[in-house]
Amino acid sequence: MTIRDWPEAERPREKLLEKGASALSDAELLAIFLRTGCPGFSAVDLARELLQRFGSLGAMLSADKASFCRVRGLGTAKFVQLQAVMELARRHLGEQLQREHVFTSATRVSEFLLAQLRHCQQEVFAVLFLDTQNRLIAWEKLFFGTVDGASVHPREVVKRTLHHNAAAVIFSHNHPSGVAEPSESDRAITQRLKDALTLVDVRVLDHVIVGGGYTVSMAERGDL
Repeated sequence: MTIRDWPEAERPREKLLEKGASALSDAELLAIFLRTGCPGFSAVDLARELLQRFGSLGAMLSADKASFCRVRGLGTAKFVQLQAVMELARRHLGEQLQREHVFTSATRVSEFLLAQLRHCQQEVFAVLFLDTQNRLIAWEKLFFGTVDGASVHPREVVKRTLHHNAAAVIFSHNHPSGVAEPSESDRAITQRLKDALTLVDVRVLDHVIVGGGYTVSMAERGDL
């Protein structure tokens, strides 16, 4: 039985139009993206197989091209479409931050950083550069690899901050292990960066650690 043969209220597209996207399961949302299944399998069947194969929605979204395309019914075109959809979501969140006061929008900051960093396979250190109203000026990934005193250079952070004429910054980096708890190394490099930026009158508002599907704010923990 194909999706066309299902009762209308159970079809993913019709269900979305009637109840909203939040009412759909991961498999149903993915089925809308896939559009079609393959012989003997509906789009929902294929979506469920895809989620089962990777173990979770997050793991599927972060899969490389070779792994993604090994699933039957998928290919380069679907991989490219998925990457485009994810990038559109990231840019949408970025535009929202540019219109809002970031310091009073902790949830929006968390959503933005999760979208940007949760699927990175290596550690990435990034900075949100903010104006005097704490609105987003720019977002940049500055360092890659293990985030410690040897790989994160305060001089470069200060240089990029002055380039954007930022009045404040929020640091962020991911833990590919999925554990977002800040380490002693995280605390040490944060203090070094804070000391360097104090010399040019730039405020450090937070350092947000991304791990798995959640974030930890060092400011909220009292580690800043």
